[in-house]
Amino acid sequence: MATSRWTAAPAPTTSPRRRGAVLERAILNAALEQLGEVGWKGLTMEGVAAGAQTGKAAVYRRWPSKEDLVADALVTGLPPMEAAPDLGSVREDLLALCRQARRIMYSPPGVALRSVIHECDQTQAERFQEVIVGGVVEPTVRLLGEVISRGIERGEVRPDAANSYVFDAVPAMMMYRSKMCASEWSDQDLEEMIDRLMLPLLRPYGQ
Repeated sequence: MATSRWTAAPAPTTSPRRRGAVLERAILNAALEQLGEVGWKGLTMEGVAAGAQTGKAAVYRRWPSKEDLVADALVTGLPPMEAAPDLGSVREDLLALCRQARRIMYSPPGVALRSVIHECDQTQAERFQEVIVGGVVEPTVRLLGEVISRGIERGEVRPDAANSYVFDAVPAMMMYRSKMCASEWSDQDLEEMIDRLMLPLLRPYGQ
């Protein structure tokens, strides 16, 4: 009697269907990755869907436009600013704070944000104003205020230097040179900005 050589085929494997927050995170991550690879102008909802391994209908159900999608991706992806450094001198505190800002600017979400800033037209840029201000500028300015206030208490900084023009100087310079001059902001660049711009702005009169 012949013996059967038939063996059962292995059961097909399927990846579990993602839903809710898990799927949304995959889509947001795919949007940031595509921004870093192809920029704002090259980003498409179809490309994001492919990167997230989902259908484009799943993307459009949550975000009706790529502006809405990218804004949410940036808000959720940008690393937070840490506490204001307290290293004993205003120069070292400012350098540490600038390194924090640089870390955010050159993180994958930061690169994506700079792509948006560089490539968007004026109308599109207005859509991201809150992201830029709330995610990068305002936290930097707030921590600068803490650093400068401590410098005033130590006598390193004159009291009238605690004003909005001085607080805006670091983020404005870093954003401007990153956009207009493609500056990488090396440690030497940061030190020169602090020594040549910020310390003269902050130093007590007569010193």
